Amino acid sequence: MDQDSHCSAEREPLEAAGRISTFSTTSPSDEEQNQPKAEIACQVRKENPEKEDLRDSNASQSPNSSMTTKELQEYWRNEKRQCRQVRLLFEIPSTRIVEHHLSKYVMYKIIVLQTGSFDSNKSIIERRYSDFEKLHRNLLEEFSEEMEDVTFPKKTLTGNFTEEIINERKLAFKDYLRLLYSMKYIRRSKKFIDFLTRPELREAYGCLRGGRYTRALEILSEVIGLQERLTRGNPVSIVPTLCAIVVCHKDLENHASAFEYGEKALSRLQVHTSHRYYIPLLETMIALAYELGKDFLSLQEKLEEWKAKKDPVRVFTLKELAVREYIQ
Repeated sequence: MDQDSHCSAEREPLEAAGRISTFSTTSPSDEEQNQPKAEIACQVRKENPEKEDLRDSNASQSPNSSMTTKELQEYWRNEKRQCRQVRLLFEIPSTRIVEHHLSKYVMYKIIVLQTGSFDSNKSIIERRYSDFEKLHRNLLEEFSEEMEDVTFPKKTLTGNFTEEIINERKLAFKDYLRLLYSMKYIRRSKKFIDFLTRPELREAYGCLRGGRYTRALEILSEVIGLQERLTRGNPVSIVPTLCAIVVCHKDLENHASAFEYGEKALSRLQVHTSHRYYIPLLETMIALAYELGKDFLSLQEKLEEWKAKKDPVRVFTLKELAVREYIQ
């Protein structure tokens, strides 16, 4: 994944697996020491947004002159959110053995939550040994140097389903995830984020394509919180998921909820008007605003402004875009 520009001056430890320690909230003295730096960084961003490091091509850009006061306020609100340091904690409290006709494996229950405050929206996913193994192989290919000292639980010829082996792997995988997350480039990588979100997203989009909008919404509502935590410095990356939620709510005739999520998606695209979801989202929002009796003139003006600048091209509807996600 591309690097993003964070405001907080965080230290990135590259420790060996044997030195893994549990993440804890920052001590008061550390917070006092880091706070001025964070405030200065945020202030510099506000005063000189055009000088912000653009290492991540998908990161938020400077606001443009065509944005309304409300849009500017939302833009800076998102910028402030990015200035807050986010730490995630990984726990594996339990496992379960799954048996099929020709296979048997262990599923590990992973809980992902934000440290430093009570996190009522913790994310819960399940992964099996082969999922962890695939993640490890993929990371070794892309981050061979960073992964040099990272150990991975080895397979055993027998005893894979004994309580002793399962408990050992449960603890090992917990420490493994915490170590990976402690390394900046790995936690921001697409491969790491896909490991934590892709299976659920594929299931959700499969339900959407099959017209099972209620089930798709249940899954998407769970995964969007985890996506937001993992991609905090790159808010545009969750736009497809937000738009899929809009499509589900719209087809279920929950127009108010569809409009609410549409506004969240649109706020992330204010400085990304060339994004493939921008025009389909605008068109959907205009239709929803009309249904709800809301003012849609400003949205219509944005649409006309975009059409005046671009050559006429075939634009997919929001639903047509959504059903094309995660096909393979």
